[in-house]
Amino acid sequence: MTQLDNKIIGKSPAAERLKKMIELVAVSHAPAIVLGPTGSGKELVAEAIHELSRRKGNFIAINCAAIPAELMEAEIFGFEKGAFTGAQKTTLGKFELADKGTIFLDEIGDMPLSLQTKLLRMLENSTVTRVGGDKEIKLDVRVVCATHKDLTAMAEEKHFREDLLYRLNVFPIEVPSLTERKSDIPMLLDYFLVKKIKTESSKCPVFDDTAIDALCNYHWPGNIRELRNIIERAVTFFPSQKINNEDVEKYLLKVSRDVIDRTEETTAIWDAFDVLGADSPITEASDRASHIPQPEDFASWFEQNNSVDLRRLLRDIEIVLIKAALSRNDNNTSEAAKDLKLQRTTLIEKAKKYGL
Repeated sequence: MTQLDNKIIGKSPAAERLKKMIELVAVSHAPAIVLGPTGSGKELVAEAIHELSRRKGNFIAINCAAIPAELMEAEIFGFEKGAFTGAQKTTLGKFELADKGTIFLDEIGDMPLSLQTKLLRMLENSTVTRVGGDKEIKLDVRVVCATHKDLTAMAEEKHFREDLLYRLNVFPIEVPSLTERKSDIPMLLDYFLVKKIKTESSKCPVFDDTAIDALCNYHWPGNIRELRNIIERAVTFFPSQKINNEDVEKYLLKVSRDVIDRTEETTAIWDAFDVLGADSPITEASDRASHIPQPEDFASWFEQNNSVDLRRLLRDIEIVLIKAALSRNDNNTSEAAKDLKLQRTTLIEKAKKYGL
C-alpha cells in the first residue's frame, strides 16, 4: 500500500482517478483548486498534494469561512506591533508560517473581495506585507484552495475576482462524492472503525452483509464526513455487537427517539433479570447458581413488560457470557469454551461475530 493509499481510502474507479490526479499535480509548484461537495475530503486531498510534493516547509490550513472578515487579513498575512488595538507584538501570518511549504485556503469562496486583491498580489509577486507594515516579505509558498461553491458563477456575479480565479485555477481537482464511489464504503468503514478503536480503545461493532448493503444503498448527502459520524454512532450504540440493516436504517442513518426507546428497552430487559428467580433470598454463595433465571422464569416476563426484542435479548446474553468466560480464563478460548459448554471453534466464531 502506497503513502497515497493510506491517505485516500478506496479502490473504486473514481478514487483511483483522484489519486492519479493528485500524483500528477503534486510535482508542480503552481496553485490548485480542490472542488467537491461538503464532506467529501477536500482537505485530505490538499494534505496529500503537499506530502507528495516533498516541499520542506509546513502544511498550513485555514478555513476562510470560520474567520470574521475584519480579522482575516491579520490572520493570513500577519501584523506588526501596534498595527491595531491589542497588537502587542509582531505576529507572523499563515503565509509566513507556510514558507517553503503549502498553504491550504479552505472555503476560498468566503474570502472578502478586499482580501482577494491582496491574495492576487501575493500570487503574482510571491511577497506579503503584514498589516501595519510597509516591508515586502519574499516567500516560497504553494497555494491550494478548496470550495464547494461555483466560483465561475460567483465571478460572473462579481462576488469573486475573475482574475484571481484564473490565477488559482491552474490545476482544478474534482473530488468525487461518496455516491460516486460506493464500492469504497466497506474499506472506509473498516478504516474508521480501526482508527476509532486505536485512538479511544473503543469496543468495535461488527457490520453484517445486510448492514453493508444498507449503507451502500444510502444516498450520502454528507459524504465521507457523514459516514464517519455514523461510525461514531455505531461504536456508541452497538459496542461489541453485530449490526444489521434494520439497525443501520433505524438507529444509525437517523438519530431519533428510537435510540432512546432502544436504550430504555435494553435497560428494562436487564432490570427484569434482577427480579427473575429472586423470590427466595440468597444466603450462601453456593446457592447463587440455583437462583440464576431459569427458562420457566420467563413465563412471567409479560407481567412486567409489554414487549421484548427477543433477538437482541439473546444476542446480549451471549455477548455478556462470552466476555465473562473469556475474562475469567485470561482469554484462553479452550477453557472459556468448556465453561460455556461450547466447542472451541464455535466460541471463536461467536467471538468474531460480535467483535470480541
